[in-house]
Amino acid sequence: MLAPPLQVVDNFLLQYNLGQALLVVFVLATLAALAQRSVKVLSLQWVTFGLVFMLVPSIDGPPHYLFLGVALLMIAPMLFVTASR
Repeated sequence: MLAPPLQVVDNFLLQYNLGQALLVVFVLATLAALAQRSVKVLSLQWVTFGLVFMLVPSIDGPPHYLFLGVALLMIAPMLFVTASR
């Protein structure tokens, strides 16, 4: 069985809140989108993560994740409009 036991994953994730886990996924997804060299894909991804950061009410941390969501929702449409490909 190649999958790690659920207890190991659970013990690791108990140290972090949902906002921190989403931030790691956001950074990894941004790096993957940068590898494609498409600004439109990157901006659509930022819109999606902006909505997620704003709408997930269970982020039990400081409000800077909400501010990150607002910033992403303001920057991403401008990136999409100005992108050539």
